[in-house]
Amino acid sequence: MPAWEAGNLPEIRDTLASTVEKLAKSECDFFVCPDNTAHLALEVEGQNLALPGLHIADVVMAEAAKLGFSKVGILGTKWITGERMYFDAARRRGLEAIAPPTADRYYVNTVIFEQLCRGVFLDEARAEHLRIISEFGDAGCDAVVLGCTELPLLVSQEDAILPILDSTRLLATYALDTALGDRAMPIWRGGQMVSNELSSS
Repeated sequence: MPAWEAGNLPEIRDTLASTVEKLAKSECDFFVCPDNTAHLALEVEGQNLALPGLHIADVVMAEAAKLGFSKVGILGTKWITGERMYFDAARRRGLEAIAPPTADRYYVNTVIFEQLCRGVFLDEARAEHLRIISEFGDAGCDAVVLGCTELPLLVSQEDAILPILDSTRLLATYALDTALGDRAMPIWRGGQMVSNELSSS
């Protein structure tokens, strides 16, 4: 967390790259990183990662496009909603993505780290997240991205007024399909995504 707070993405990328190297030495074929925010560091330019990997934002936006959505709201940490990663991934798919107002962005971030990461799930926090999702709908969104591993523990599709794109579940599904050979291997090895291609086919 100190590196995150300091904005030292290269240091975080080095740590993640070391982990990918260990996976490669274990003869893995590809990697997945279920942490949305970590992808901001993986997008930092540097040497190619030792394995190709699935990019979580690209997976989510591929699914959004497949389902016919056109404008999606993004929920996640202050880094996810404050940086371009998800918004660029949406644009590559011809979609629009928006973040909540600044106050709500920081509220969601606080709930993630001070409550959800500590196993605390409050009705008040759930109600506020549902309010934000409702306001996404008022702004013309036709879906909402839960761009944080912990958010699906608080917000369910049964409660939300908009269809939910659960980044964690979608990444897991795409990873399983890839491992079973139902999807081609990914080609992304870190750095900025330059196209909307998840794989070589």
